[in-house]
Amino acid sequence: MSKEFTFAINSLDFNENYHPSDNTRITTNFANLARGDDRQANLRNALNMIDNSFNALANWDNPNGDRYSLELKIISVDMEIKGSSEAFPSIEILQTNIIDNQTNQRIEGIVGNNFSSYVRDYDFSVLLLDHNKNASTFSIPDNFGDLHGKLFDLFIKSDTYKESFKKPPVICLSVSDNKIYQRTENHHPVLGFEYLPNESSLTEQYFQKMGLQVRYFMPANSVAPFAFYFCGDLLNDYTNLELISTISTMETFQKIYRPEIYNANAAAGKLYKPNLKNSDHSLTQIVYDREERSKLAIEQGKFAEQHFIKPYQGILEQWSETYAL
Repeated sequence: MSKEFTFAINSLDFNENYHPSDNTRITTNFANLARGDDRQANLRNALNMIDNSFNALANWDNPNGDRYSLELKIISVDMEIKGSSEAFPSIEILQTNIIDNQTNQRIEGIVGNNFSSYVRDYDFSVLLLDHNKNASTFSIPDNFGDLHGKLFDLFIKSDTYKESFKKPPVICLSVSDNKIYQRTENHHPVLGFEYLPNESSLTEQYFQKMGLQVRYFMPANSVAPFAFYFCGDLLNDYTNLELISTISTMETFQKIYRPEIYNANAAAGKLYKPNLKNSDHSLTQIVYDREERSKLAIEQGKFAEQHFIKPYQGILEQWSETYAL
């Protein structure tokens, strides 16, 4: 294991009393929800939506639809380069824990779910934009995503990760609005029908460099498929309750973030092309500033460039060349 980097994990409860800490990655969707006059109502409504969605999917031995509730923790990962004077805020993910209100049992859920990363913001919002600024055709920089992928792989294989979490992460993202998805006959009792995309995407290739593969499923009660990024065997490595914890959490967030797709009034059919301009959708009662989020991604990418990429460029390049996934 590489000695150049050390990791430290910090956790913060995500509940109706959540306040973003001063050093949290401000682009997180959680921080966006937890500001302004409606912050507590936003959080309470989102958490109620998550619990209701969970119970709707975990409906066995659950006649009143209230057997389970979820506890969420924001997991912040700080990374320190050997010889540096301060840690760099590397990534943020979300951990679910399931409370069985019938047995008073607390069940560890899945870590991952949402995914935020300073270096990813740098790659997509600074490096990629600069690379194509004056180009006549869109292209990808050489070694795009290599450093980020290797840093993520290093963290997942670290003792720090293994001491904190029992299983590898599952990250659940929205589908791409520039691809077409075809429903297959493959059906999972929790994940629902599997969909196949008509082509690979830059996001898929980027996550592949992190050691993650992707499958697309549309669970029951959902109106569009989700992208599940994972390593190992998504269908057999995780229990039904673990999978439901991810589905219910990320479906709720996507209904807030992308209501045109995930709160549409018509469900995806056999052939599905997501449309962010779809007017036939409903809005949740939760305030979310999408414009702020996109602006902050650029700011955070520039922060990563200033405080991580440029100061340690030589060290990072040398390490990346020798690190093998």
